[in-house]
Amino acid sequence: MSARKPATIAVRTGIESDTQHHAVVPPIYLSTNYGFPAFGEVPTYDYTRSGNPNRGLLETALFELESGKGAVVTNCGTSALNLWVSAFIGPDDLIVAPHDCYGGTYRLFNTRSQKGDFKVLFVDQSDEQALADALAQKPKLILLETPSNPLVRVVDIEKVCTQAKQIGALVAVDNTFLTPVFQKPLELGADFVIHSTTKYINGHSDVIGGVVITKTAEHAEELAWWGNCIGATGTPFDSYMTLRGIRTLGARMKVHEESSQHILAYLNEQELVGTIYHPSLPSHPGHEIAKKQQSGFGSMLSFEFAGSFEQLKYFVGGLELFSLAESLGGVESLICHPASMTHRAMGEQALAEAGVTQQLLRLSVGLEDSEDLIADLEQAFNKAKEAF
Repeated sequence: MSARKPATIAVRTGIESDTQHHAVVPPIYLSTNYGFPAFGEVPTYDYTRSGNPNRGLLETALFELESGKGAVVTNCGTSALNLWVSAFIGPDDLIVAPHDCYGGTYRLFNTRSQKGDFKVLFVDQSDEQALADALAQKPKLILLETPSNPLVRVVDIEKVCTQAKQIGALVAVDNTFLTPVFQKPLELGADFVIHSTTKYINGHSDVIGGVVITKTAEHAEELAWWGNCIGATGTPFDSYMTLRGIRTLGARMKVHEESSQHILAYLNEQELVGTIYHPSLPSHPGHEIAKKQQSGFGSMLSFEFAGSFEQLKYFVGGLELFSLAESLGGVESLICHPASMTHRAMGEQALAEAGVTQQLLRLSVGLEDSEDLIADLEQAFNKAKEAF
């Protein structure tokens, strides 16, 4: 049989794998430990921290979707990042990370570097000279977040990976915003792909998880050892739920993106909307790169609110179908104020350097009918205009 398409991988992984009762959907293995067949004979699974059938199925689905050779599922996206750096970096090594990365990523790298665990340099990776200067310092690891959170900046993955190989650096790409449905970093030269599976991969805002996916089996073995060592691995039930969510990934991502295009067109006509950030827009600095390396533009978008800050708060408070909440990628639509929510741990100076203003709002477009979402935005904008 020829290589299976992503939608088929997502749906079929684990189906009819139960050899005892022949259940079509794989059962949940909640056991914490497993019997040894005989003295001195080590089984495939012995203790759930090191391995579990449900986690194994999810890892297989994820690395096959990303065209990888292995994966380690973790208990959250941040622990996936922490596992990656724990496995491959030491006190004298340097990580180059995006200056506008997710606030939790910034907090993790900044705090651990202050403890002396490693060195970190936050760089505007879309600035060719700034990136060249950073690479000249011979980092061991490079993290790309493309599109970035929350300004959806786009970085040329293939170009950076080529430069990284010249200095012997390993590259990981946070692919949370696009998923393997719209972007395949390993095929563009990356060594690792990282996801917060809490987001689009699971897609229902009811399970926290993460994953590191590898291009090589050797890196997968190293990560698996460290995952077991530091206790970063995911649980059986969470793995079961995430695999259930992933079965509809392809269908969900298409609807998310279609709705976001309708909302972008609407926002572009609103007087209380300033700059809009989304890679599908020709005005976006990374538009051409996005067209080259992505098969879709995704449904995460941000915009600068053009009214007063008081109007912004009134607008957000008036929304009925966009929940004011952190996270993203679920079936429900969300609105976020990054400066006071997801990125508040960065501090004012880092926020300013990253371009995250007090007027910035981020939308995660869900699976509600786009006409209803636009009607909700319309009534909230009208209330904000009428109140001031």
